[in-house]
Amino acid sequence: MADETVESRLKKMIVERLFMKIAPDQIENDKSLVNDYGVDSVSLFELVVGIEEEFGVRIGDNEFDIKNFHTVSALARFVRSKLNPAGA
Repeated sequence: MADETVESRLKKMIVERLFMKIAPDQIENDKSLVNDYGVDSVSLFELVVGIEEEFGVRIGDNEFDIKNFHTVSALARFVRSKLNPAGA
C-alpha cells in the first residue's frame, strides 16, 4: 500500500463505496465527480465516511466544502492537508 498514491487509493474507495461500474483507473483526476461521474449529495456523504476510514482522518462539519469534492485531484489535496496539517 505504501507505493499507492493518494489518488489511486481515493479512486478505489470511490468505486467500491459508490458501486460504480467503472474501473478505478478509468476515473480521471481532473474530471468532475458530480458532472462527469454522477456523484450526488448522498454519495458525497458516503465519500466523507470512506475518506475517514481509508485515511484515518476526521472531517468536521465545518470542513465540508463541496470544492474539496469536485475532482479526485481536489480530494487528494484535501486528504493530504488532513494527513499533513502543518503543510510539511
